[in-house]
Amino acid sequence: MSGRRRELLAWPDRRLRMAAAPVAAITDEVLALWDDMIATMEAMPGVGLAAPQIGVMRQLAVVDASRERGKAVRMANPRILHASVELREHEEASPNLPGLSAVVRRPRAVTVSYLDHHGMIVRKDFVGLWATSVQHQIDHLQGRMYFDRLGKVKRDMLLRKARKRA
Repeated sequence: MSGRRRELLAWPDRRLRMAAAPVAAITDEVLALWDDMIATMEAMPGVGLAAPQIGVMRQLAVVDASRERGKAVRMANPRILHASVELREHEEASPNLPGLSAVVRRPRAVTVSYLDHHGMIVRKDFVGLWATSVQHQIDHLQGRMYFDRLGKVKRDMLLRKARKRA
């Protein structure tokens, strides 16, 4: 992988609250951007990254929740087709809001449709941390942050801490 590390937007940058535009085709530019996103994700280190987090307002995401790394899934225009009823709690954070995290409950498994690096529509099942990360990235593509999934009191506490750090 030959990507370069990109700068991450700092919350409350307004782009983190905007929906990203769909990707029309998988081009060399998109492939290079995915490489940059993977390099950025690895440097954090993290298990996923969405293009809006680096200021690129396109529906592109990468996820790698493998233990050994190097197994990143590249997704364009990801959509959740099915989500399990069973929920899973996981401590989530964002490099756009460093030093803060919260436990978020999300479906334990999801089936997602997306364009892969060949421009083919893929339908794939994700479970556990993979599912959590995919859902987290799709939220970013829709202009949502993980703390939007919290109750009002917890969300307000987290955002108060964030403002104190800014």
